[in-house]
Amino acid sequence: MKTLKQMLAGKHRPLAAVAPSDSVFHALTVMAQNDVGALLVLDGEQLVGIFSERDYARKIILQGKSSKETLVREIMSDRVAYVTPSATLDECMALMTEKRFRHLPVLNEDNSIAGMISIGDLVKETISSQQFLITQLERYIAG
Repeated sequence: MKTLKQMLAGKHRPLAAVAPSDSVFHALTVMAQNDVGALLVLDGEQLVGIFSERDYARKIILQGKSSKETLVREIMSDRVAYVTPSATLDECMALMTEKRFRHLPVLNEDNSIAGMISIGDLVKETISSQQFLITQLERYIAG
């Protein structure tokens, strides 16, 4: 199975982020342009939160607020769980399952942003790893 560091290196899309002072409407536009379900919220280079589709649905739509008039800082999740590149994929999946979220920032030891992974990334890698193992076992048995 790949390490988290290898998995991040294999991601080919740029990191999608917004500032806390951006409008929610702008954040939704960035999400649509990047085809992602969550954005890092950065104050300069510092991670200060995550903005997700869930935040939008629960804190804008259900409360009758306007996405053009509300700032990201008002509705973002500011208690951010994260992992380092040395975390295993199983550790990431366990954390995401326990905390019930689908996106997980990856921070380097100096707190700089290494990337972000989704539960979909982890499932895709798990399936790939299992398929590789099955192929190896079939070759061994046929061997």
